[in-house]
Amino acid sequence: MQDLEARTKKFTVYCWHLCAKLPKSREYNNLVFQLLKSSSSVGANWRASQRPKSTADFINKLKIVEEEADESCFWLEVLIEI
Repeated sequence: MQDLEARTKKFTVYCWHLCAKLPKSREYNNLVFQLLKSSSSVGANWRASQRPKSTADFINKLKIVEEEADESCFWLEVLIEI
């Protein structure tokens, strides 16, 4: 479990470094905002899932992690296509 905590944090940091290198423009700013938001949510919600109030809360937090990881993947794919 500690491995996933470290990996999700590293993912957030990598996305931040990538976004810092992108051009500063109206078009990129929205994409950067969305990627930073979703990538940081992956790690934050993973950590929150490790302190669940119930089994249902644990599952819900993991679903959020999955959704945010998929959204991050979408924004990264858009960047690749651009």
